[in-house]
Parts: sequence; C-alpha cells; structure tokens
Amino acid sequence: MSIVYGGICPHPPIMVPEVGGAEADKVISSRRAVLELGRRVKESGAEALVLISPHGPVFRDGIAVTAVPAVEGDLGRFGASRVRFKVQNHLPLVEEIKGRAAELGVTVLPLDAKTARRYGLDLELDHGTMVPLYFLREAGLDLPLVPVAMGLLPYPRLYAFGAALARAAQNVGLKVAVLASGDMSHRLTPGAPAGFDPRGKEFDREMARLVGAADIQGIMNLDAALVDGAGECGLRPVIITFGAFDGLAVRAEVLSYEGPFGVGYMVAALAPAGPDPRRRLLEKLTGEEKKAAKERINKESFLVRVARRSLENYFAGRSRLYDDTEIPPEFARRAGAFVSLHKYGQLRGCIGTVTPRYEHVVEEVARNAVSAAVRDPRFYPVTEDELPDLEISVDVLAEPEPVDGLDKLDPKKYGVIVQSGRRQGLLLPDLEGVDTVERQVDIARQKAGIGPHEPVQLYRFEVKRYH
Repeated sequence: MSIVYGGICPHPPIMVPEVGGAEADKVISSRRAVLELGRRVKESGAEALVLISPHGPVFRDGIAVTAVPAVEGDLGRFGASRVRFKVQNHLPLVEEIKGRAAELGVTVLPLDAKTARRYGLDLELDHGTMVPLYFLREAGLDLPLVPVAMGLLPYPRLYAFGAALARAAQNVGLKVAVLASGDMSHRLTPGAPAGFDPRGKEFDREMARLVGAADIQGIMNLDAALVDGAGECGLRPVIITFGAFDGLAVRAEVLSYEGPFGVGYMVAALAPAGPDPRRRLLEKLTGEEKKAAKERINKESFLVRVARRSLENYFAGRSRLYDDTEIPPEFARRAGAFVSLHKYGQLRGCIGTVTPRYEHVVEEVARNAVSAAVRDPRFYPVTEDELPDLEISVDVLAEPEPVDGLDKLDPKKYGVIVQSGRRQGLLLPDLEGVDTVERQVDIARQKAGIGPHEPVQLYRFEVKRYH
C-alpha cells in the first residue's frame, strides 16, 4: 500500500456555484476537470487523502500537518457559510509522516490544538483545501483527510517531504491519494488581481508542458525570475506531490487549463505506472545538498568554525565549547561579537554583545553561538539535526561612537544603536532589506520598544563580518 493516485487542483472560491453564481460558469472547464479527477481518485481505491495547500499555516523552515481528530471549515469568508465540511483526519498517518520526514531531514510541525494556540493559528480548513474538497465530494469522494500546508523550504526538501508521504503510507499499510492545491500565475492580464507580468503566461505554458510530461526535474529547474514574475501559489505543492511518486513512472495528464480572471487554473491527474529506477531522484537530490553543505562548511573562516564547533560540542554535552590552545593573536583581544544563524536563507537566531563579556573574541563567539541557537526568544531552539543546514556569520564589533544626526549614519557601513533611558535597540549593518537610514533606525526603535517620536541617543559602529 502506498500512493495510488495524485493530482493538481486550482482553488478559486468563485468556482463554487454558491460563491460565484453565474460567474462560476466561466470556469466550467476547471469544474468538470476536478470532478473527473475526483472520480479517478475514487476508482483508484484510495483510503485516505493528503491535500497540500499554499494557504494554510506556512512556515519557512518546516511543514505544518494538521493533527487533530477531525478538521472542518466553510466558505463564509466568501459569502457561502453554508458550504461547510467536517472531515475525519487520519492521525496514525500523520504520526508516521512526521517520523519519515524526520528521517529525510524535513521538519514537520504537527498542528494540534495546543500547538495552534501557541502560534496563534486557526485550525479551520482554508479555501485552498475547501474548494477542491467541494468538488471531490461532488464526485462521491469521502475519505479521511490529512491537511498539509506547504513550507517555504528549498525544492529538494519539498520533494523529500513528498517521498516521506509515500513511505508513511507504505508503513501504515494505507492506499493514499496526494493532491496539490494551487493556482498558476496570478498575473496573466492587466486586470489580474496581482497586476500584469508577461512572464505569467510563459510560466503557465511551461508548467502545463512539464506537468504533462511528468518532468519534475524541469519543474524544479524553472528559472527563479520566471517563477517570481508569475506570482503563482501552486509550484511548491506540485513539487511535494511529485515527490510522493519518487522512483515511479507517472502517467500525467493535464485535464484542463484556463485563465478567465487573469489567474491560471490547471487541473492534472497523476497515476503511478510501476517502478522506474530513472526517476529515483531523492538520493541524487539529497547527495547534492550534502555536497553543497560540505563545501560551504569547508570554506568557513576561523571564527565561524569556532561558532560551529561550539554548537557541535554543546549538543554533544561537552563542557568545553572550543579549543583554547590555538587562538590567533588577532582574536586574543576583547571585543563585542554577534553570531547570526540562517537556515534556507531565513534568520534562525541571532545573539550578541555590544561590549565584551569574556576574556577574548573566541570565547565571546563561542558563548554567543550557543545563545543564538537556543536562547533567542524569537525562535524555537535549534536542534542538532539542523546544524548541517545552518549558515553562520560572525560580526566583531568596533567601539560604538555617539552621533548627533541621521546624516552621520549609513546602513551599509555602520550598525546603529538607539537608546532611550534603559531601553536600547541594535541593528547590524549591511542587512538585506535595510536600505535606508530611516528604515534602520525604525527597526532598532521597534526592537527596543521605543516610539517613533521619542527622543533617542544614536550610536554607530563598524563591524568586521566573517563567513
């Protein structure tokens, strides 16, 4: 037992007659195609459905899977509160998905009631799930549902999560169908909801061609500028769905495509067609990721190696975080230092000291590395399994100096400290998205809880950044 069918569904609420009324007829091709997809899933003998939505609780470094006994939702936001479903989840499958994903290096966050409260999340089914579910029900499909929210992970990790779905289904002994909910470009015409971009039509043509050819490598290799210009919401769910067919031949068929409202809607059916060693991509992708991580780590500077080794020793339970027998003279001095941890291009932790607390820079970095990993209150603690994925940088600070105006600041060259009484906020220099002095100072104010019009003392400082 494993993955017995797959597919791709659009999710415009206007497609539901109770929402769209007469306008729903403008997407009649999509409606008929999703009904056909539902009939095919039913004929496959599927015993449970995994539906991947881009509009659930999306995390940057993991994938959320709803883990409550029953899930429900309605289309009340779209004027159709009577369109409401309550569906049983399949908790043994959810638990197995979490375990198999962890084996493949993908973090899964099971969303139960307690976790949802902690993150301030709503467990109601979003429209990315409700709209496909409406037509699947119309087709006579009534199965336990495991709602999955796509994550903003690198494509190979999304593919690996899809492979974990297949392994979980195999281990539970369940016939499972996996469906990607997602629209194509939102920028097909000048009147489109997200505006117009000529790359939208090109993206949709390429996606229809690649999906029809079951060319997952081609999909993952799409030009990043093309994807960004398209303004889509379906690519990541599609990659996950194809990952569930790793090692299998796939009979793919695009059942319909249309874009009457400036948004592309594609419906596609994916059927497993037996083992195909040529489509075992998981091992290749994982190997490429490990090779890239090893090359990156091998190029790390001395202080970054100190930070990484300190984290390794911390997780190993060793009392000594770093080797103090070979400290280069340039780092034997005292100085403040910040350690920043990034994962998949997103901040994962950052802690530092403006003025030094320890005997030398090396110890400053070692201590702050551990604090950045497990004591940054903005993030849940880093785990040992995440270490290979972390990109680490170290900033060694020069002595801050007071300045008397914004004209003395430069967000590329100088970090800034804003101070009002005991409140103090700091921002490092040369950060992505911080391009103006005003923006830099505003963020530092926010970090300190200082209002935009409160008087402050400004300080600037330079750093030497190590990668």
